[in-house]
Amino acid sequence: MQPNHENKNHSHNNPTDYALELKADCESCFGLCCVSLPFSASVDFGMDKSAGQPCPSLRDDFRCGVHDTLRQRGFRGCTVYDCFGAGQKVSQITYGGRSWREAPDTARQMYEVFPTIWQLHELLWYLAEALRLARDDDTIKGALLSAFEETERLTLMKPSEILSIDIAKHRADVNVLLLQASEGVRKQTLRQIKTQPKWPKKAGRGADLIGAKLRGADLRAANLRGAYLIAADLRRADLRAADLIGADFRDTDIRGTDLSESLFLTQAQMNAAKGDASTKLPAALTAPAHWLAN
Repeated sequence: MQPNHENKNHSHNNPTDYALELKADCESCFGLCCVSLPFSASVDFGMDKSAGQPCPSLRDDFRCGVHDTLRQRGFRGCTVYDCFGAGQKVSQITYGGRSWREAPDTARQMYEVFPTIWQLHELLWYLAEALRLARDDDTIKGALLSAFEETERLTLMKPSEILSIDIAKHRADVNVLLLQASEGVRKQTLRQIKTQPKWPKKAGRGADLIGAKLRGADLRAANLRGAYLIAADLRRADLRAADLIGADFRDTDIRGTDLSESLFLTQAQMNAAKGDASTKLPAALTAPAHWLAN
């Protein structure tokens, strides 16, 4: 298989379908998250590992040898992580199906390319959702589509070109559009709600809501971008149309919570939270296995 570095200029008229391409397919990956990324001994990881160092549990077939017991062994962080499909993109497209074991001369480069593609795929996830939410007559839709296509083009470049991307600038440019899209949806939602939700005083962008008691709270259309929701009690809260991009859901209790129409929610956020069968999720996300085990 030869690397494909050409932008096919796909027209993603149905971003919901494209979201399927932004989900991790570990069977098509060379265990890049287990090699490329560093971690330190903590409540989330049972040991230290440097960037570029293969995890001791990574098998020859690039599968995890302790996958079924990661949480019991102190590797909760591994069960939370999601690469947005970057692993299979780098493995099968950028490097044409040739692993770092087969081509050790490109291994270091592959480890450096992976985090950039990961960030670009995360942006594609958000842009795909923004496109899905935008009305056909919305003036921002054209700009969102252009940003989506440019971001996808960046993911299909040659490795050396990928490493030259100013990812911070690109994220900042895309974030301006995502914020505009969020404000449009939230304003429209508030117009449809007869009674203005009584958001907690601390609610807002980057809010410190660690351990907050928000059980049953009406948080519809709230701006909770980057909010710290660590160990917060959000049981049976209503978070429809709430902007949750970058919100920290570690150990957040969302049992019975309505997240069905929340904005910019990711699988990794849900993997970090505590939910159950009564938690309502967007169609693109799934309930983590550990929810059902509790």
